[in-house]
Amino acid sequence: MNERARLRRSAAALLVAAVTTGSALLLTACDPEDGSTGAGGGTSAAGSATPGSPAPASSAAPVKIGTLNKTAGTKLTISTGTNTVLMDGKYVDFGTVVRDLAWSPDGKQAAFVDGNGNLETSDPDGGNKQVVAKAPSGTTWSHPTWQVFDADEPHGAGSYLLFTADDKKDLRLMSAEAKPNGKVEELHLGDSEGAEIPQTGNLWPYANGLSGMTVYANKTDGQVYFHDVVSRTNGGAIAKGSQPALADEGALVFVRSAKGHSHIFASPGDENADQQIDLTPDATVDYTEPAISHDGQTVAFRGPDGIYTVPFTGGTPELVSDTVGLPAYR
Repeated sequence: MNERARLRRSAAALLVAAVTTGSALLLTACDPEDGSTGAGGGTSAAGSATPGSPAPASSAAPVKIGTLNKTAGTKLTISTGTNTVLMDGKYVDFGTVVRDLAWSPDGKQAAFVDGNGNLETSDPDGGNKQVVAKAPSGTTWSHPTWQVFDADEPHGAGSYLLFTADDKKDLRLMSAEAKPNGKVEELHLGDSEGAEIPQTGNLWPYANGLSGMTVYANKTDGQVYFHDVVSRTNGGAIAKGSQPALADEGALVFVRSAKGHSHIFASPGDENADQQIDLTPDATVDYTEPAISHDGQTVAFRGPDGIYTVPFTGGTPELVSDTVGLPAYR
């Protein structure tokens, strides 16, 4: 079994296990107080949309770039909805507005929504920018994530971007090949047990690009789902929450309302997959937009005063940047 197949099987086993115990978990989960999948009514960072909503396509509002930047050597990046991206202890000017920054599995390419609302890719320094696809008039695209396939996959080698499309009527997950003029298609969401999977109201896709597994949220029912992009037949609800992120081996983090605020929760990628751990139990503000390191050891998330990190197993969150934006691991 090659490494990609092993990872896919590992991630699938985790998420299927979560689904089999999901009924009890969903019954005991706390719903977001405002009825949305997001963090409540707070104002979002310039680097991303209001939690649970696609990013706007208008010009980015000015954002204060802070002085604290502990991203050096961590592979953590922070996009701010401006030209500036924080990474490796530096401030990099991409030469264009960067929203919802996401990295290819090898970290050699960036994908983002530009100031015109279109889907772009570039090198890590902002060079070699290419427009993958242009959003139709009246439609907002947001939160791209990478899926990269080898030649041994059923549909052959290729790099794709999954993202959310909001036409003001429905929220849908879309797919486009990560090249200029990539063909945009709706992502069909299936279920191995024949259960009905919502095709609309879906947003915030997050793929662990090496295994073919993707997680996403549904704004209508407030649940996190998983989808096997390779087989296109597996899927199901995992937990009550929003804004999910997935590590390479299947560890999951997401946002859920608890004790009057948005908290960051974690679900291990092992035999304890049914456990859901509150990583911010003492939160007195909203914490949102989590990202998880590739090795599953560290979780980054947004607070009102910047970006924090915390061990996946729990601990005291550390402020690593006083620039507010969207965290992502390269």
